[in-house]
Formats: sequence, structure tokens, C-alpha cells
Amino acid sequence: MELIITEKDNAARRIADILSGGAADAERKNDVNVYRWGGKRCVGLSGHVVEVDFPPEYNDWRDVEPVELIDADVEKRPSRENIVRTLRTLARKAERVVIATDYDREGELIGKEAYEIVRDVNADVPVDRVRFSSITENEVQSAFADPDEIDFDLAAAGEARQIIDLVWGAALTRFLSLSARQLGDDFISVGRVQSPTLKLLVDREREIRAFEPETYWELFADLAKNGDAFEAQYFYRDEDDNEAERVWDGDRAHSIFETLREFDVATVERVSRRTRTDRPPAPFNTTQFIRAAGSLGYSAQRAMSIAEDLYTAGYVTYPRTDNTVYPEDLDPEELLDAFVDHRTFGEDAESLLDGVPLDPTEGDEETTDHPPIHPTGELPPRTELSEDEWEVYELIVRRFFATVADPATWEHLKVVAGVDGHSLKANGKRLLERGYHAVYPYFNTSENYVPDVDEGDTLSVAAVSLDEKETQPPRRYGQSRLIETMEDLGLGTKATRHDIIQKLYDRGYVEGDPPRPTQLAMAVVEAAEEFADLVVSDEMTAQLEADMSAIASGEATLDDVTEESREMLAEIFENLDAHRDEIGEHLQESLKADKTLGPCPECGENDLLVRRSRRGSYFVGCDGYPDCEYTLPLPSTGKPLILDETCAEHDLRHVKMLAGRGTFVHGCPQCKADEAGEGPVIGSCPECGDEHGGELAIKTLQNGSRLVGCTRYPDCEYSLPLPRRGEIEVTDEVCEEHDLPHLEVHDGDDDPWELGCPICNYREYQERQNDSGTDLESLDGVGSKTADKLGDAGVDSLDDLADADPETVAEQVEGVSADRVREWRDRARDRTRAEA
Repeated sequence: MELIITEKDNAARRIADILSGGAADAERKNDVNVYRWGGKRCVGLSGHVVEVDFPPEYNDWRDVEPVELIDADVEKRPSRENIVRTLRTLARKAERVVIATDYDREGELIGKEAYEIVRDVNADVPVDRVRFSSITENEVQSAFADPDEIDFDLAAAGEARQIIDLVWGAALTRFLSLSARQLGDDFISVGRVQSPTLKLLVDREREIRAFEPETYWELFADLAKNGDAFEAQYFYRDEDDNEAERVWDGDRAHSIFETLREFDVATVERVSRRTRTDRPPAPFNTTQFIRAAGSLGYSAQRAMSIAEDLYTAGYVTYPRTDNTVYPEDLDPEELLDAFVDHRTFGEDAESLLDGVPLDPTEGDEETTDHPPIHPTGELPPRTELSEDEWEVYELIVRRFFATVADPATWEHLKVVAGVDGHSLKANGKRLLERGYHAVYPYFNTSENYVPDVDEGDTLSVAAVSLDEKETQPPRRYGQSRLIETMEDLGLGTKATRHDIIQKLYDRGYVEGDPPRPTQLAMAVVEAAEEFADLVVSDEMTAQLEADMSAIASGEATLDDVTEESREMLAEIFENLDAHRDEIGEHLQESLKADKTLGPCPECGENDLLVRRSRRGSYFVGCDGYPDCEYTLPLPSTGKPLILDETCAEHDLRHVKMLAGRGTFVHGCPQCKADEAGEGPVIGSCPECGDEHGGELAIKTLQNGSRLVGCTRYPDCEYSLPLPRRGEIEVTDEVCEEHDLPHLEVHDGDDDPWELGCPICNYREYQERQNDSGTDLESLDGVGSKTADKLGDAGVDSLDDLADADPETVAEQVEGVSADRVREWRDRARDRTRAEA
């Protein structure tokens, strides 16, 4: 029997389908899919099925000093025992094994882990390695026809990263968390790459906070020739003889303004025309793909998750690559020809083929592992992809189209006119040849009209304006810009940078988009800068990255590099231990600041803080507890984020609930609590109306939720959910079945949402959930693909999710944060309790 091992189940399914010609079927072993045809078996792992960790005696944070972890042994143990057990069973019977994991440092390590499991039970079986950059029929067949060997140096580089990140992360995380007395789910996380990345954000935030705006003025005038109007801007020559538009002296700006207003005409002094060639963009590498996807609203993590799904399905090439030069064996004409009859891309593909021979663009980076990201010749049916998947797929297709398209051509026209010694300029541009813009509509092609004039022409002057403005602070890093900066500094790799950013969100270090550091983040960086500068040093991290690359090239060994990193960490701890109390006090103050809303209205002596109950739900409570027991509820959905906006009535900061696409602003918790109460009665309660006279009323709860509920609560708990936002209107239309009025929800200027009869509406909602697939899909934000990913992580039902560890699940489910899993887990627990 020949055993084929892939990195994930969906890759195994795809490869089995290709190699078997569609004849493979699946059987379950230990809840793992095994695909079989003839004498072959194919099984997918779940990424790493073996983890590195410290021996059990180091697990108790309180009994083991963090510094002891620096020199502690590291051992390997199965992280997915059912998969390992299945792999062992299959390997015992195998006469040949083929490792078909992804071809990068991480994939090579995963392949080596599988190799060691196989060797442990079958020492003599031949083991081959196949590599491919897209899971297409041609490339998979070619790879299996020409197998290679495992690159143990490349795998060792990945293993070195695992060990170094474990030792650094565990030792520093435990030290800071214990110092700040912050344990449990809210521990303070530190990482070798995470912390220097966080410092980038903190440094930028410091620049923003320290920024002092300066006032300046800009002047504009409408010029016209024969009624053909255009806007021009005042400018002058600065001391370096450069054109400057900003006037820094207010009196001078007003004087120029009055002069321009006095004159009705301006004289054209200079006209210049030029034509500019606008070259197409280079092929996508990982960083530039993330940047382009970011402009469409996708986070780095989400963009990569979608790209990886498209790769596994065979529609695009491997999305983790530094390469920006297509390989010589890529035939652009052949690839374009695959799109000719496509409904969306066919016309553009034909137009590009009219321009053969094609000359693709090239970027600055050329590597030999994977090509730039581009579509394969296998096209997905539009109905097989979600909206997000299709949008990302189209972006990748059109980027490929752009790289083989003609340059665009722009015509630029600059007109300079004079008014009593003052100069006005207008810059016009017009797109003469669309070139690649015709197939790649993601770049701005807006034109600016300026009429054709000649030197000496007289233009009319009208609508002179003087705008007072202020200089702006530097902008925060967007996720794509942050990844580019990380790349420039050598922080992380193409495969890890987007995960690092997601971890900063998951750990509560950043909020919003673009990411903004929290007070905790500021405190962690400040403590590191003062007492352990290497922790946030990009030079140190970049050096370790270079050392790991040296392992991959055979120039260094795993033991040498990991030992060097332990010595660095030991130096750091010498200073940390000496200042444990100072660091702890500083972190505690910052943690509290991040949770503070404002003064407690009950005792007036303490602040209200966001707190967490033993069940994991959030609420607002007084810092003076137990002397003051004042509390306010918060919504059960999402994780609270305290905003800068403050309630004018209660002097409390507003709260935003982060819940993925369901994120919403809760507002002032006190206002929400004060708004709670019973609204209009809309009909008889179907549960107790006949017997006890109960009625249904529209109710608002203190946590901001709204529902239709029985007036006899708590004796009768009948209720139906209502939307949180918008004004609810009771209409005159009545449901014939339930004798209840139809409801409408008015939210802003949009047309009202016709909710209809609340009972009928809720029934329809339940039916949609029942038809959606697994019970996991009844949770908001869990679609079929996410449910499949959760299933691969061993979470197949609401009961599984209720017992799951969010951190563990998030590590195994790409594109899903621990906070998101925690939210789903809490809802699953509520659901299972209600059904018990």
C-alpha cells in the first residue's frame, strides 16, 4: 500500500481526486478522513499534529520561576492524537510513503514530523517528498512523477523557530503576567516577533500624541476661458526654489486673498504639456497581495485565509511567496486562453491575446521556491465561491491580466497664470490609453480637466477662496503597510506576518482598523524599553531570522541558533528580575486604565471598570467592590472596547462590542440601563394569555437588547428577539395566524426593514438555521466553510464547542481569532444549557 500524506484534509481530498481520476472514496478512521483508491491511501493532517512544549513539571506557573524555562528541555508530543493514531496505523502497512505537504519552511517541518511518526512504526519504508506550487492536475501529476527527498535543513529552520518562540514567549509571558498578577485567559502575552512589531505601533502612537499641529492657509481661484472653468491654486517659490502652496503667515495669506479678489482677470504665463507612460504593476508576492486585498477591506489574516482556500481548491498558486518574477515555464498565452470563454473574464482575456507576444512585468524579487501568486488554468464555477472568495479570486486573476497588459498613457497639462505678481497653477491630466487599467480596475484613473490654453491668454478670475488648515499627525499603520514595514525590518516571514498582527488583536494589544495600541500595549513596550530593550528590538529579531535562514541553507545548525537565543534571553532576565516590582506596578496601572469608564454614580469615590464574570461574560462594576456593589450589564455578544467618546450626562466612556462583522456601538452603559423598560403591548401571549391573561409587549433590557416578551415575566418567560438598532414601529397590518401587528424597523434614511409578525419572523429564522447544515452553522458568523474548518479541529457540534479551549481551536482554525471562538463557545454553552 502506498500512503500519501498532505498538510490538510481538503488538500488530501483534492490530491486524491486528481491522482485517482475521481475514483477515490473516503472512509473514517478515528474521526479522520482517509481517501482510498486501488492500493493507495491519502490522509490529510491538520497542520502541525506534533507540538513542542516543556515537560509537565514546568506547567505550574506559580511553582516554576520563569527564568527556569530558559534552559529547560523541550519535548515533542502529539497535539492531534486521533490524526497521529491514524497515521501510525496506515504507516505500519505502507510499502511506500509520499510526503505532499506545502513547500515552505513550515510545510517542510510538518512533513518531517510526519516522516518521524512513520519511521517510528515502519523504519524501512521508502519515504519520498513531492513539491508543487498549485494543486492542479498537471502540477500534481508532474510532482508525483518526479519525487524528491525531504529537505531536513529547511525543516530544522522551522523547528528552530518553534523552539525559540516557545522559550522566549513562555518565559517572558509568564514573567510579565505574574508580575502584573494577570493570569487565566487575560495573561500578558510576549513574543519574539510580536513585541518588536508592537513597538512599531506604539512608536507611531507616541508620534501622534506628541504631534502639535501648525496652522497654515491655502488659496484657490476658479479660472475660466470662454466660460470653460477650472480650479487653480496659489503657489510661490520657497527658499529652496521649490513650488510651495502652504502659506504659514496668516496676515500674508489674507493680504494675497484680498489682492486676488480685486482682479477679474489672470494672464497665462506658462503652459507645459507632457505624456507619461504608466507601467503595469509587478506580479503579486504575499506582501503586495495583502496590500491589494487590504484596499478592498480585507484584513491580512482574512485575505491569506481566503487565498489558501483558493490554493487548496486548485484555483490559484501557493500564496506564501516572495517571488515577483514569473518562471520561464509559465506560458502567459496558454493561461490567458483558459479564460477566453469565461463570462466574467473572457472579453478581457481575448483583448490581451490580441496583443501577443506578451511581455510580463517583473518585480525586484526573484526566488526559486514558488512563483508569484497567479490563477491556475482551472477556473471555479461562480456558484462554488462565496462573495469574499470570488472578490479575492477576481483580484488575483486581474492582477495576472495586468502584468501581461500594455502600459497606460497619460497626458499632463500644467497651466501657470499670474495675477498682480501672484502665481496660480492648475494641473490637468487625461488618460489617453487605458492599457492595463482596462483589465485591472483597482487603481485610481480619475482625470482632472484643464482646458487647452496658450501663453498670453487672458482668463477670468472668480470664486477666490482662502482655506485655513492644520498640519496632521502621521497616519497609523494600516495592516498592509505594517506588513511591508515588518518585511523591510526583517520581522517575521511571509508566512507569519499576518498571524502576528492577528495575535496582537487577540491579546488585546491593539484595537480598531488601522490598529491602535491599547494602554496595556503602551505599558508593555515601556517596561521592555526600560528594563529589557532586546525584547522589542527589531535588530535582534532580524538577526535570529537571518540565523534561521542560515540553518535552511546548511550554514548553521539548529543547536547553535537555539543556544544563541537562550543566551540572549538569559541576559534579558538579569535586568528583569531586578525590577520585577516596578514592572508589575506599571502594568497593573495600565491594565486598569484600559478598563476604566468613569466615576461610579453610586459611591462617587471609585471608577466603574469593565469586568468579567466567572462564566466569561462582561459587565460594568465598581472598583470599590465589595464596599460598593454597583453594576451595569453589557451585551452578551462580543468583547467590549472602551471608546474615547464620553457621555455628557454621566461622564462615562462609550463602549463598543467587537463581534466580527456583527460589531456594534453599545454607547453609554448607564444610558442603556436607564432606557430599559416595557414599551407598547402588541397582543396576547401565546404561552399564557388564555389562562392567565399574559400579554406581549416590546421590551428593552438594561444591556441594550430588545425583545417581544410576556408582561408576566418571570412567571412566564416567553420571548422573541428583536433587532438591537433602529426605531421599532408598530404598524396597522395584523398577522391572520397570530393576531399580532406587523413591525417595522427604521434605521437612518434607509427604507424600513419590514420585520412582519414577530412570531412568523422568528419561525422563518429558525427554519433558515435548521436548513443551513450543522448545528454549528446556527451560530452567527459560522458558515459552511468555517464549520468544516472547525470539524477539522475536532469541533463537530455545539457540545464540542461548549467544551473547547478557544486558544487551542484558534491555533488550528485559520482566519478565526481566539476571541471569536470564545464568543461562539459562550453562545454554544448558553444554547446547550437552554436545551438541557
